[in-house]
Amino acid sequence: MAVSTDIAASYRGPRRVMRKILARGASEGQALMLNLSACLVIYIAQWPRLSRDAFYDPNIPLEARLGGALIAWLAIAPLLFYGIAALSHLIAKLFRGKGDWLGARIALFWSLLVVSPICLLQGLVAGYIGPSLQLDIVGGLLLVAFFYIWISNLIEAEQAVTPSAPMA
Repeated sequence: MAVSTDIAASYRGPRRVMRKILARGASEGQALMLNLSACLVIYIAQWPRLSRDAFYDPNIPLEARLGGALIAWLAIAPLLFYGIAALSHLIAKLFRGKGDWLGARIALFWSLLVVSPICLLQGLVAGYIGPSLQLDIVGGLLLVAFFYIWISNLIEAEQAVTPSAPMA
């Protein structure tokens, strides 16, 4: 199934899609590509806002803003997301989670990729409208969607032992 179809299906039933992803046999390479793909789309979503900021404050040129965002989203953020996924797995273990580290990473990275279209919308609103009620509404929608999908995915990933998890 295409990634775009899985993204759309994740808004209706995130646990069902996560179950399919894990059943296909998730790998570390897949986790890395999900992480980097989500970060790339989120980086691109920043362009309209960065362009607006550069127009209204020309002291920092657009190229510098784009370069800083590139480093932030494609070098630093992926590493932070690995740490967040590890922390979420440890917290799930406290609640008797049976999944593995890879499942927790896939749950977070897939959630980021699923909400990336909303990030694109937020970037457009920030770039064309600027700080406003509309931007706050889209930002709130983004947060609610992300946490709903991530928690649903994490529950599914931690519910059963995946094939890559050590059997105890």
